[in-house]
Amino acid sequence: MPAHQAPQPFSTSRLDALPLDVSHADEMAVVLFDPALYVRTGGAPEDAGALRARYERQSAGSPDPAELWWNWVLRVRTDGCLAGYVQATVRGARAEVAWVVGVRWQGRGYAKEAAAGLVRHLLDQGGVQGQGRGPVRTVVAHIHPGHAASAAVATAAGLLPTGEWEDGEVRWRLDAARDAPRGVG
Repeated sequence: MPAHQAPQPFSTSRLDALPLDVSHADEMAVVLFDPALYVRTGGAPEDAGALRARYERQSAGSPDPAELWWNWVLRVRTDGCLAGYVQATVRGARAEVAWVVGVRWQGRGYAKEAAAGLVRHLLDQGGVQGQGRGPVRTVVAHIHPGHAASAAVATAAGLLPTGEWEDGEVRWRLDAARDAPRGVG
């Protein structure tokens, strides 16, 4: 059985989460171009060529067979344009998640909707069932302590701050057995 398994698409009320493809690089370069996106996370906007190379690596999957890299772009259903992405690194029953919504699309609730949809998708679909692995039971995100918008997104997705730190960011967590999300979505 191959170590890499492409992520399954999922949808929320306004968004379609489509498995990342190299063909998304040109449009995503525009979505992710604003330097304001990188103030807390570091880095800088990448041009379409750099994104294409990164998307090729991400789409190929993790070199570690015990780890899955799942990436989705977010398409706004009403206008058909891409607005950001969500991702999950799945190792066993644990998924580390992240989300980014382009500046032009911020303030509309898309990040909350996408993150909540991602968490629901990972928990409901079992994430890696069918690969001889157990379902995702723990979801983790790392958030810069001064990033109130990301903290609100994590809260909407059912994650809670743990008080633990990693690389200057607070670890947020949802343990499905203990913190089952209520009203997520």
